[in-house]
Amino acid sequence: MKRAERWLPDLLAAAAVVALALVEVKGSAEADPWPPLLVLAGVALAVGLCRRLPGAALVVAWGTGLVQLWLGVDPMLTEVVLAAVAFGCARWGSLPTVWLSGFSIPVSVGLAVLITSPYSFYQALDVLGINRIAVETYRSGGYDWRIVAGLIGFALMATPWLLGLALRFAARSQDSRRSQVAAEAQRDQAEEIARLREEQAQLARDVHDVVGHSLAVILAQAESAQYLEDADTQGLKTTMANIAGSARSSLEDVRQVLASTSESQAGAVQHTDLDSLVDGVRASGHEVLTTEVGTPQPMPPELAVVAFRVLQEMLTNAIKHGRRDQPVHVERHWEGDLRIEVRNAVLPGDVPPGGGQGLDGMRRRLEAVGGHLDVRRRAEPPTFTATAWVPVRNR
Repeated sequence: MKRAERWLPDLLAAAAVVALALVEVKGSAEADPWPPLLVLAGVALAVGLCRRLPGAALVVAWGTGLVQLWLGVDPMLTEVVLAAVAFGCARWGSLPTVWLSGFSIPVSVGLAVLITSPYSFYQALDVLGINRIAVETYRSGGYDWRIVAGLIGFALMATPWLLGLALRFAARSQDSRRSQVAAEAQRDQAEEIARLREEQAQLARDVHDVVGHSLAVILAQAESAQYLEDADTQGLKTTMANIAGSARSSLEDVRQVLASTSESQAGAVQHTDLDSLVDGVRASGHEVLTTEVGTPQPMPPELAVVAFRVLQEMLTNAIKHGRRDQPVHVERHWEGDLRIEVRNAVLPGDVPPGGGQGLDGMRRRLEAVGGHLDVRRRAEPPTFTATAWVPVRNR
């Protein structure tokens, strides 16, 4: 919208005040009409500024009042439109403008009563159709006419000021509600982004665990094939079959991981058989010694998946970083929580896995369900031990 169009309602309001001023001055008995016209021109300017520049409108209104006092012009009926200035200051003005305009109302009404003659007051009341009541009240000595004039003037100015203040608070409350709604929308959006990022991180950890484990098993099986006798075709076929089985199982596991992230297949069942992991490592040629203490307990699917992925990563690290000529020890303790411990021998001086993605992924998985992970390196004998505590029930 152009600047002139934005000011058009204000210009029309000022023009209407000028028209009323001309009618009032023309109908008055003033010998010199120019002083009243000058005063009413200031009133029209104040009305025209009260919406866009309420502070300037208040200054113009006070300046017009001082000029009126200096010229000795009696208050005129058209000056009632200064109520629009009171409304504009309360509705759109700054905080100092609001308080100054409120303070100006009793002061300006008091000054107007002081300079108004009884004749002008009753003439104004006659225009309003209440002259008879006012005259009878005055003659009966019930009230001084200045009290009546002050009360009427104060009501005419204070009412629009209070209305503007009420609309100001209502608009501020509405803006606050809008800001709250916008803040809630931004918070929901941020939560959705965080959820999507967590799902992506979870998917990355799942794929890392599946692919890393299967590649470690396949690599171990392929390396063991190098030590087979050339004439041992049956052993070679067995090893190749194990490699194919590991690859096929890995591919199926990856498909299940991807399916579990889809809304249409959110209930896809993933592998949770811990014994199958141990069997897969044994098929690669590694010796695995297992110990199970206590009675195995059924676990919720989400906790069973966590236990499966954690043991999968533990065995992957044992294959990659452990000695092939020493067994991998796997212990499962069903005592309250499920405690899984994997221990493997390492060469002296070897650096065990420390802050890699695998260990970080295990910690995140366990902490998400209320469990925790502990990893330790022992010098004598050189071993690396990873211990995980997995809750058996949701907490």
